[in-house]
Amino acid sequence: MGDICKQEYKKLDQKDIAFLLDLLGKDRVYTGTEINEDYSHDELGGISKMPEAVVEVSSTKEVAKIMEYAYEHSIPVVPRGSGTGLVGASVAIYGGIMIDLTNMNKILEVDEENLTLTVEPGVLLMEIGKFVEQYDLFYPPDPGEKSATIGGNINTNAGGMRAVKYGVTRDYVRGLTVVLPTGKILEIGGKVVKNSSGYSIKDLICGSEGTLGIVTQAVLKLLPLPKKAISLLVPFSTLERAINTVPKIIKSKSIPTAIEFMQREVIIAAEEYLGKKFPDNSADAYLLLTFDGNSKQDVEKEYDKVASICLAEGALDVYISDTDERKEAVWSARGAFLEAVKATTEMDECDVVVPRNKVAEFVNYTTELQQQLGMRVRSFGHAGDGNLHVYVLRDDLPQEEWQKKLKAVFACMYKKSVELDGLVSGEHGIGYVKKTYLFEQYGNDYMDLMLNIKLAFDPKNILNPGKVCQ
Repeated sequence: MGDICKQEYKKLDQKDIAFLLDLLGKDRVYTGTEINEDYSHDELGGISKMPEAVVEVSSTKEVAKIMEYAYEHSIPVVPRGSGTGLVGASVAIYGGIMIDLTNMNKILEVDEENLTLTVEPGVLLMEIGKFVEQYDLFYPPDPGEKSATIGGNINTNAGGMRAVKYGVTRDYVRGLTVVLPTGKILEIGGKVVKNSSGYSIKDLICGSEGTLGIVTQAVLKLLPLPKKAISLLVPFSTLERAINTVPKIIKSKSIPTAIEFMQREVIIAAEEYLGKKFPDNSADAYLLLTFDGNSKQDVEKEYDKVASICLAEGALDVYISDTDERKEAVWSARGAFLEAVKATTEMDECDVVVPRNKVAEFVNYTTELQQQLGMRVRSFGHAGDGNLHVYVLRDDLPQEEWQKKLKAVFACMYKKSVELDGLVSGEHGIGYVKKTYLFEQYGNDYMDLMLNIKLAFDPKNILNPGKVCQ
């Protein structure tokens, strides 16, 4: 299976650069020392490699012409948005051309009759939310990194905190314009609600991490904006009690918009990072829940039932955040957890998903690993859908020891997720750095099938090579 990436790719020469300059102009083509170092890595920075050229595109036709040329000359191409990924998916492992899509950032249409929004891939997630609110509409996917592009969200099938009620990005993609590795342009799906017209190519593209095609336009599904939202902050004496309450909440049929879990250590880190107090930091573990609906009465009915369940399961209290200020106080801290951890030391992340009733067991296991290996481990995540974010901190470990221990702890955690009937990625994808764990979980038959799908789209393997299944 590895033979696909042993092929020879063409290194860019002056003729190739001349083609790019002729197509885009000198202001949108960067080579050599002109390339910003940021393009060599993603947000986590675990893997680094410079592309030979970075090009800024402004249209589907430009992307198509670049891909057609690259395919003809066997030049590797990597599409890139904001670079906020954490698994090296947007790093140019084999050099070649990096296509920066962030200038394709137009909101093209809001269709209030069909409840759709048509956008280019460089539109930021935060911009979509603000824009559709003007029309009393709602785009539910809510990944933590709001400065990510929608193209990146589609390519990683991003989830986020609201996934427990509303689902993930794939559930909100109605149509796509995709440039194939050959340079051909496909229009997939559209504004229709239902589609049983052959294989779902759209759903293959969503989550493909830029290995099958380049998304240059998307039609997104919208919902009516909920009129009321209320959050509950629920402290527990132990994480196990907090997590074990979640299945009972789900079973009650009062489905919150979000169910997050957090521990005291990350709350204190967020307080220090933001310079402001969390409403409570005295307990060892917390659930943070949000409910939304069209009336205050509907929302109160739902959260009253859940509050009673939490108290019956040993919650120390239930704090209600029903004003914008109170909600901002708790959710700003939750949104700052990753940055707060990163601000203290070098770190790496394990992103796994396990059945909801196995979350506590997995987190307890990470605590055991922390003690066995002598490394700090911090965790939080989406208790409502079993998606965990576990951060391993370097602190003052020497580089060689850090890398050795990091490899050991990751191997243990990914193995444990599989033992608990989980998967090695909940929402951050596979990219370059998690391929080994994916191979170990699925085995040759499954990975061969994925590789054959890749080759059906990209026979020369020029589009984002070395990622996911290779």
